[in-house]
Amino acid sequence: MRGMWDRETVAALLIAAHLPIAIFWAWFGDAQGAIRLLTAFLVIAIWHLVFMLIRAQPPSLAAITTALAIAILAPEDLGALRLALGVSFGVVMGELVFGGWGRNVVHPASVALSFLGFGFPAFAWPVFDDPVAWAAIAAGTIGIALGVMPPALILGAAIVAAGGAAAGLLATADLYAAGLVLILLVADPVTSPGTTLGRWLGGGLFAALVILFANGWTGAAPVQAGIAAALLTSLAAPLLDEAAIALWVAKRRRRHGRT
Repeated sequence: MRGMWDRETVAALLIAAHLPIAIFWAWFGDAQGAIRLLTAFLVIAIWHLVFMLIRAQPPSLAAITTALAIAILAPEDLGALRLALGVSFGVVMGELVFGGWGRNVVHPASVALSFLGFGFPAFAWPVFDDPVAWAAIAAGTIGIALGVMPPALILGAAIVAAGGAAAGLLATADLYAAGLVLILLVADPVTSPGTTLGRWLGGGLFAALVILFANGWTGAAPVQAGIAAALLTSLAAPLLDEAAIALWVAKRRRRHGRT
């Protein structure tokens, strides 16, 4: 926790990496998007204040990236009350009860968006303009260059998704939604796997789940399928790391002739 690379440095660099998506989303969006962003941020700020007073737990700049992900990916026309309920559930149960960002197991935005999707299924999920989706490439590149997004995870997902698209299993809308979800949720440095092999496996698992849901989940919107895949991938991250470590240990034992 000493030196330049503390929790808030990483959070600030994540905000910088997400700027291309935020700029193009705001440019091609409408006033409702700005209202969702403001509502999500205010609700998160209130809960951060509550936990700061109760636990002396400092707030984090990561609240901005969480609010941005929810505002971009949440179902449309929910209204302030429904959105506030979903944000509250996601931030409290997905992040703050674990001790705040940096200790959470799943991305709070993934929990909030899953809650909104299953709790209010009648509301339509967003569809993105081409520039917004393509901005995910710029955001991922910046995140990798700044060292706050795992390149193995992003490349693993890209390879599997490209194979799915070449086989006709993913439409353009599926690729757009999966790309945004990958950068905004799955590539989070806290909830993604920590080992190199685990990251390759995590990226591949995310893309494979997107392909599975796109072809087997009747009636699911592309964004909804991507969010479900992101939540399951983050839950599987410890198992993927455990498998990667077990393989490394077995390799070392074979190399040194130990049993």
